[in-house]
Formats: sequence, C-alpha cells, structure tokens
Amino acid sequence: MTMTDPLGDMITRIRNAQLRGKGKVATPASKLRGWVLDVLADEGFIRGYAKVDYPNGKSEFEIELKYNEGAPVIQLIERVSTPGRRVYSSVKEVPSVHNGLGISILSTPKGVMSDSAAREKNVGGEVLCRVF
Repeated sequence: MTMTDPLGDMITRIRNAQLRGKGKVATPASKLRGWVLDVLADEGFIRGYAKVDYPNGKSEFEIELKYNEGAPVIQLIERVSTPGRRVYSSVKEVPSVHNGLGISILSTPKGVMSDSAAREKNVGGEVLCRVF
C-alpha cells in the first residue's frame, strides 16, 4: 500500500509513541524526514536519531524521544501543509507558535528550517508542521 503523506506518518508515530511513554520510535527513512528530524534535534525537541540500514535495502530512522520529569518535551506536534491542502507563507507572514515558545518547520528554497532561521535568512516557503 502506498503512503500519501510520509511526513504526516512520522509525526503521528512520534505523537503516539510519546502518548505511550516510549523512549524510541522507528520510522522509514527519507531525505525530507531526515531534514525535519535535524531541525527537531537542533531545537531540542528530540534527543537525536540514527539511521539503521537493513540487508534488504530498506532503512529506518530510530528516533530517541526526550522527556522532562516524565512529561514529553513535545506537547503539540501537528501537520500544517497536507498533500491535499498546501500552505505557503511569505517571510512576513511566517507563523509564530505560542509567542515563540514553539516552532514552525518550513521547507524553503534554502532548505528545511525553523521559523526563526527562515526569518534570519529572509525566506518563506511551505509550512510543514508546528511543534510546541
């Protein structure tokens, strides 16, 4: 069965694993997922991730989730731009999440980055997801 929204699948896996209190979660690997995980790791929402290659040619990302005193660090993670409804934002209209406490992850011509990095580089793009 084909997957129409791989990024939405990864976000849902992270959300479900944190609801169950898991320390790690696995998701199929892709370039876009890796770039989004880089942003999440740089902003401190996950401990890190590692790419695991299997003999059959498939590869997965093993994501280490982060908790603070038993509560997940990611309180909210949701997909904004979906395959059926793309959401684009100019640099002047890049959304702020919870007055700057959270981040929006954007796909720009200069790469995948957080909302603050997009403002610094003066670029807009597709709003992939919001994290708080």
